[in-house]
Amino acid sequence: MTNSEWWRTATVYQIYPKSFCDSGNKGTGDLQGIISKLDYLQKLGVDAIWLTPVYQSPMIDNGYDIADYYSINPDFGTMADFDELLVQAKSRGIRIIMDIVVNHTSTEHHWFQSALGNKESEYRDYYIWKDPVDGKEPTNWQSKFGGNAWALDEVTNQYYLHLFAKEQADLNWENPKVRQEVKEIISFWAEKGIDGFRLDVINLISKPNEFFNDESGDGRRFYTDGPKVHQYLQEISDAVFQKYGSVTVGEMSSTTLEHCQQYSAQGGKELSMVFNFHHLKADYKNGEKWTKAPFDFLSLKSIFNHWQTGLNGKGWGALFWCNHDQPRVVSRLGNDKEYRELSAKMLASSVHMMQGTPYIYQGEEIGMTNPHYTSIEQYRDLESTNMFDIMVNQEKLVSEAEMLEILDQKSRDNSRTPMQWNGTSHAGFTQGTPWLSVANNYPQVNAESALTNQESVFYFYKKLIQLRKDIDVITTGDYVDLMPEHEELFCYQRENETHRLIAVHNFYDNEVGLSLDVQGQGAEYILSNYGDIKAEKPQSSMVLRPYECRVILIEK
Repeated sequence: MTNSEWWRTATVYQIYPKSFCDSGNKGTGDLQGIISKLDYLQKLGVDAIWLTPVYQSPMIDNGYDIADYYSINPDFGTMADFDELLVQAKSRGIRIIMDIVVNHTSTEHHWFQSALGNKESEYRDYYIWKDPVDGKEPTNWQSKFGGNAWALDEVTNQYYLHLFAKEQADLNWENPKVRQEVKEIISFWAEKGIDGFRLDVINLISKPNEFFNDESGDGRRFYTDGPKVHQYLQEISDAVFQKYGSVTVGEMSSTTLEHCQQYSAQGGKELSMVFNFHHLKADYKNGEKWTKAPFDFLSLKSIFNHWQTGLNGKGWGALFWCNHDQPRVVSRLGNDKEYRELSAKMLASSVHMMQGTPYIYQGEEIGMTNPHYTSIEQYRDLESTNMFDIMVNQEKLVSEAEMLEILDQKSRDNSRTPMQWNGTSHAGFTQGTPWLSVANNYPQVNAESALTNQESVFYFYKKLIQLRKDIDVITTGDYVDLMPEHEELFCYQRENETHRLIAVHNFYDNEVGLSLDVQGQGAEYILSNYGDIKAEKPQSSMVLRPYECRVILIEK
């Protein structure tokens, strides 16, 4: 492994700036707030920060609708603040990964404003325009946020494509001028000293030459992993990423293993690694997000096995449970009441012992939970409020109470509540009124109290981060699911030429017995979330307590 591949043994910490730390009383987080918490992140031991968008934006989709790629949103601070963050982070050995959104722009971007209502604009072909079909939208494709994916420009009587909100117009990557603009944008930030980029929904950038109705779905099969997507990524990588040595992680929407093997191939022609989300659909009833359902444990393990074995030796993946679009994992798959700390640790171990680069989402390292809101008025997320309106008011598929239960499980706002720093008002996030209500458990669940307890979730994550650097088999070992059909235990083995590592996780709140082959030199427990077994020697038979995890290292 070369120094340029530092990310293979690294752990990345995701910051959602709006909810991380407010340096004043605005009620929203900012860059100076992030700077004030760098010592905390250094103590945790993370190698890099992934910063979700801080560019100029009307914030229709919380910054993923960029109006100016070259300026900082005043809500977050100034370019001078950003430059200071870069310097202060690097002085602590922390790299910065910027989020970049190049599938679409805000409709407030000057390119779109010029194109709107003007077929002669030099920027008209920066976007995707189609004539009406039978007086209606060009296709029946659905926006990811609900409703049709086409919006009408009444002046020219043409529709523009928006796979997300109508205020997020899709760019036309067929136009070489668009691709050149993207190269220049990314180069600007790389020149500043940014270490890498997280590319939002990057596998959606290539659209088909012809647009057809989707008679069996929402249209995604026509544009996901599109016809020229690999060509476009290779072009950007050759011109920018390889030039600057940028680490790149692509967010892959509804992708396949085969495409991800190519996106993240070891030759490095496209991207360093990929995010895929298949494992986070294990609680989607019949594949539908907006349902309330328990997670399918056997399916979850099968998906991990598919990706771990499929990427091994061929590509590289990101390891994660949480991000700004996903609910808190301790509420989703664990027990956020009686076993909050134990299940938070177990869930962390279950992915950190796999092959890939772990991503920790802010607050995950202290076991933050969903806020369990009780009213639609408490939600701010556009997707959530849209779906509430569609399912309750327009289509009357569920009652208001049922939809609130679904949102309690699935809303993106579950992860966007303010970071819980201490037990003071609003969890120490702001001196003002927070833009989104803090979870009520902040007096008990906060960073300040976690730092004072050596057995806290925080120090468990700190150990996971260090183990990845110290134990090579975590990075290089093959993966085998030892109990794929077990209905309560997730037990897998990692193995390279010198070591075997066995990771055992009880995903439920009852005791479970099992037998394992732990034969070998110097077998030892290197991790457990129950402190009383650390000094024990691993035995072939054991009983796992509720939400218990144990990791055994064996010399060959």
